Amino acid sequence: MKSIIIFLAASAALIHPIAAHYQFTQLIVNNTVTDSTLYVRQHTNGRYPVSDVTSLDLRCNIGGLASGATTSTATVVAGSTVGFHIGNGDTIVHPGPLLVYMAKAPSTAASFDGSGQVWFKIYEVGADINGGYATWPAQSLDQVTFPIPAAVPSGEYLLRIEHIGLHVAALLNGSQHHISCANINIVGGGSGSPTPLVALPGAYSPRDPALFINLFWPPLESYTPPGPPVWP
Repeated sequence: MKSIIIFLAASAALIHPIAAHYQFTQLIVNNTVTDSTLYVRQHTNGRYPVSDVTSLDLRCNIGGLASGATTSTATVVAGSTVGFHIGNGDTIVHPGPLLVYMAKAPSTAASFDGSGQVWFKIYEVGADINGGYATWPAQSLDQVTFPIPAAVPSGEYLLRIEHIGLHVAALLNGSQHHISCANINIVGGGSGSPTPLVALPGAYSPRDPALFINLFWPPLESYTPPGPPVWP
């Protein structure tokens, strides 16, 4: 039984219709879905995911670091709710966790490449597990909203969203990371000290049990998303 399930997972890895992928294209601010590409850095990977968790592409997707200067910066009030919308009428079709990170820019978000141990996690959606069967609350969503911590200090940041498809993660490097970054300026911030800080890439490894995992066998008893715990 186990070998059959692994074979099916491997077979599925060979099938990549573009309809099965998705891209976070628009930032949601003040309950408004803003224009595509206005605040979200453009990358050159379309709807396709990143699978190499040791690559710089894990940070803001392929080409996402180069487009910062041509991307506007959104003003966001600390403690408010923001989000990302998925373009092209797509939804999150694959099982897996959803994670949101921030990284404070030393000057402007537009000029920041996100290098170093600067990233902290502010939000995640994992799995609901009952009797060995997992459901994934992020699956089927066409947009995701979440609060910016009220304690986050004022300043300019990269805001990074990542959904990880685990449907073929029984294969090494099979996790599929759908990533976008936005430029934001936090106003009305607090005096918190976000921790822990991690580097991207660097926070994950190919054999991380949250990424190198068979969702189908053996039955899941628990699941912890990759990366650091959520702050605050």
